[in-house]
Amino acid sequence: MQTIDTLLYGGMVLTLDPAHAGRVLDDHAIAIDGGRIVGIAPSSEAARHWQARNEKHYPGHLLMPGLINAHTHAAMNLFRGLADDLALHDWLNNHIWPAESRHVNEAFVQLGVELAVAEMLRGGITCFNDMYFYPDVAARVAVEAGMRACVGLIVIDFPTIWAQDSDEYLEKGLAVHDYYRGHTLITTAFAPHAPYTVSDAPLQRIATLAGELDIPIHMHVHETAEEVGQAIATGGRRPLARLDALGLLSPALLAVHMTQLDDDEIRRLADTGVNVIHCPESNMKLASGVCPVPALLEAGVNLALGTDGAASNNDLDLFG
Repeated sequence: MQTIDTLLYGGMVLTLDPAHAGRVLDDHAIAIDGGRIVGIAPSSEAARHWQARNEKHYPGHLLMPGLINAHTHAAMNLFRGLADDLALHDWLNNHIWPAESRHVNEAFVQLGVELAVAEMLRGGITCFNDMYFYPDVAARVAVEAGMRACVGLIVIDFPTIWAQDSDEYLEKGLAVHDYYRGHTLITTAFAPHAPYTVSDAPLQRIATLAGELDIPIHMHVHETAEEVGQAIATGGRRPLARLDALGLLSPALLAVHMTQLDDDEIRRLADTGVNVIHCPESNMKLASGVCPVPALLEAGVNLALGTDGAASNNDLDLFG
């Protein structure tokens, strides 16, 4: 008999190991030692295999791996309910960005991320992919909570409380990346906000740096019909075609929302290995459109789920 730290008895256990992904085991126990799962066995047999310093019983529950929230603006929990029931560009330009300019600072981000982390952990989320100002603060809060996070190194063309221009955004972002390089809980991703807020030169630099550092690029893309229409009117092509020309379509790209896609674009996403992050509640709340999930899956595009920020959801519940 092996002495271990913890034995969890559950009503059911959901396994996601590659050999048996999605298998549900009825009335099983999970053995944990040194922070790692060392075995799974029927509850009736567990006590014969392991002597645990700590036993916990969860009858009628499902024990499963933690969920990953693939797109968040965690600190925006403090904007929950602000400017409800407006379309994206009105909501963003006339309400959210002005509110951010008035209220966002390091203390705001600290409190907002603390609240978001508490909400996500209560909802079974143990890892989140974030995009917001002060990514160093978001990373610090996640570490204090023992939670995994990929923090976005935000880039926008215009000045904010975090930086004044693309060079400063990248300089500060790279400092965050260097500080957390090799950390057990924190990874980083370049986070250019959207094609309509980041110009060609910084996007080209991001594509180069992402390749050199081997980190992802996390970006809102094709979120609304208005975004696509404006791109065609001002630049003569759709945003995805512009990103393709700049060398951003690759397995490194995490393209968020993607509600406006034609058949050729879906094929191109599959060919280049782009990942799509689907945020259904946010897309419905802001009337942005519907991501063509069945067509993307049929084409072989990798999809992930995100809540978006609580200001455009209004919660961080992946089950919902």
